Amino acid sequence: MTVTELPAPARDAAEVRRHELAAFLRSRRERITPERVGLPRGPRRRTPGLRREEVAQLAAVGVTWYTWLEQARDIHVSAQVLDAVARALLFDASERAHLFALADAVDPAPGGECAVVSPELRQVLAQLEPFPACVQNRRYDILAYNRTYGRLLTDLDALEPQDRNCLWLTFTHPEWRAAVPDLEKTLGQMTARFRAAMAEHIAEPAWKALLKRLQQASPEFRELWDRHEVLCARAKTKTFDSPEVGLVRVANTPLYVGAREGIRVTVYSPQDEASRERLERLWELAVAAEEAKAVEGAVAG
Repeated sequence: MTVTELPAPARDAAEVRRHELAAFLRSRRERITPERVGLPRGPRRRTPGLRREEVAQLAAVGVTWYTWLEQARDIHVSAQVLDAVARALLFDASERAHLFALADAVDPAPGGECAVVSPELRQVLAQLEPFPACVQNRRYDILAYNRTYGRLLTDLDALEPQDRNCLWLTFTHPEWRAAVPDLEKTLGQMTARFRAAMAEHIAEPAWKALLKRLQQASPEFRELWDRHEVLCARAKTKTFDSPEVGLVRVANTPLYVGAREGIRVTVYSPQDEASRERLERLWELAVAAEEAKAVEGAVAG
């Protein structure tokens, strides 16, 4: 059955999804500079971000087909082509999930690695150990992390990819919340920073989806959000009560790798000798757990 043969309500829903998908792709295309994907800017560029033909080139799809997609034409979209477009536009996990939801398609690689986190960047995270370090965006999504950070507040590896978001975890995850000594103050500050950051992304589906999810799950968040407080400055020193090694006092240093999208590597360096020793112990525990898991896999194989 084609879209035109569907009952009117389903046909209307499909049309809405097509228009949402078109707007979503345009917004993402316009935010990526040619330099980020290895293309020359050229002297006569007027288009913000990439041109349609450049996206088509990067995704190895036809220019006409991609243009129709951004025009909300009623065309069939395969999962393989959606995957190629997501990679060309450097989608993170939330954006990729939203793309496939709008296209009413099944993601062939759900929970896959985020396109903006290159193998080289993952090597940097590993080299920073035993200091905890992670890659985040302005929505507080945790896009990648090293072994020390992965065990600092809870076992991140045990969580679903869509739940690896600092804001979500601070409001909803019991162990994560218990590791934040000044929880009430932290919740207020994070909510105010999220509201300030969202002003630049107010119509973007991934931001709206996270906001709706938090409002549905947490009365605390709803109350703080309704205060309309904003905060842009970030605290430089934090204290965490790690469930495995106890209190650690750290300074956080953000290193931006995608300034326009707010993609940053955040490194947590110890502020005293006790914190340094506890982070080293946490790293040793993470390495031991990884090695034990590898042995179990080898035995099972």
